[in-house]
Amino acid sequence: MKPQAFAAVILAAGRGTRMKSDLPKVLHPLAGRPMLAHLAGTVAGLQPARYVVVTAKGMDKVAAAVPGAVAAVQDPPLGTGHAVLAAKGVLEGFKGDILVLFGDCPLLRKETIEAMLSARAAGPAVVVMGFRPADPAAYGRLIVGPEGLERIVEFKDASPEQRAIGLCNGGVMALDGAVAFELLAGIGNDNAQGEYYLTDIVAAARARGLSCAVVEADPEEVLGIDSRAGLAVAEAIVQRRMRRAAMDGGATLIDPETVWFSHDTCIGRDVVVEPNVFFGPGVSIGDRVLIRAFSHLEGTSIEAGASIGPFARLRPGAKLGPDVHVGNFVEVKAASLEAGAKVNHLTYIGDARVGAKANVGAGTITCNYDGFGKYHTDIGAGAFIGSNSSLVAPVSIGDNAIVGAGSTVTQDVPAGAVTVVRGPLSQRDGAAEKFRDKARARKAAQQAKKG
Repeated sequence: MKPQAFAAVILAAGRGTRMKSDLPKVLHPLAGRPMLAHLAGTVAGLQPARYVVVTAKGMDKVAAAVPGAVAAVQDPPLGTGHAVLAAKGVLEGFKGDILVLFGDCPLLRKETIEAMLSARAAGPAVVVMGFRPADPAAYGRLIVGPEGLERIVEFKDASPEQRAIGLCNGGVMALDGAVAFELLAGIGNDNAQGEYYLTDIVAAARARGLSCAVVEADPEEVLGIDSRAGLAVAEAIVQRRMRRAAMDGGATLIDPETVWFSHDTCIGRDVVVEPNVFFGPGVSIGDRVLIRAFSHLEGTSIEAGASIGPFARLRPGAKLGPDVHVGNFVEVKAASLEAGAKVNHLTYIGDARVGAKANVGAGTITCNYDGFGKYHTDIGAGAFIGSNSSLVAPVSIGDNAIVGAGSTVTQDVPAGAVTVVRGPLSQRDGAAEKFRDKARARKAAQQAKKG
């Protein structure tokens, strides 16, 4: 059935003590953005009518990670059922469905959420997400009968027969907003922790004659992150999904497992990515780009037909035009390289423009920083910069100008000019052996003094 308007309630009050971190657990990053933002982005795509993030006292940064959401503070934290009740004031008067999610479970897919909301629209008061892990371990078990979900049994309370059930509780729920808070208000805390468990809402619903149902999800969607090791497992899943999406979109990853993406990496068609390439945030790659091995890209846009690396580093603000070549051990930062420009070897280009079809030789650097400020270097179209040159900014090299190898350029070079800035050659024939003789004598005297 078609889902009705729903409110999303993300529970994010846990501090994650097992993470051993000053950063709240849900703000630890996956693929370059907080895990909470991954989940929030998925939910936002479904356009919830209301959006609530339940946090603990003093966790303002958590709420700020979910644009458009209203924060509800759970103080003191008394369990998951109590956390959902903390959102009651924000949802006052709302009668649509309530989707309850967990901020430390960022891998949930949009399709699974849609399936849960559709199942709720069919009539059950409570829809629980279930999954079938390879090892059910200590997960709560979902007991399903002819009339749907009958109850959730915690592992410690389950009989041997119930522990043999492979269908486990995934935590996420879709609730009928018309009765949800009434059901939650009837949950007790008669347990060792003195907490109000959201799972008890199934028993509360069945006690009132209301039906409950289960929607199954892939086990990886249910992964909850509460440790650094768990974060690494989730990162591997996110990376695998993004690699697959890139290849499905027409890119070739020669060794996919060695390529690392950020959440916003955008790659065109017929792009070839060699092994051991890292994409930081803010990278956009046009069609037919070749990215060679061991390159690191961040905050970069690259137009069609360009070739990058190997061992290239493109830092934030690097903008590469069509058919640009950036070669091995080249670093580019806050600089634009226009169509057909070549910077092929051992070079630093920072705070600069390199004009169309200009050629920058090996070992060249733009000297952009004097210890106090950054300054711009402008290299004109068709210019040729000889190897091992230093361009001391601010400086401009005109169109089609030539700078001789080994030059240190501190003044503007006019278009079409040839500039060579070198010290005069000093040569003394036969002096090499005299130098060596003096050096030997000096060393012998030092050793005699020591002896």
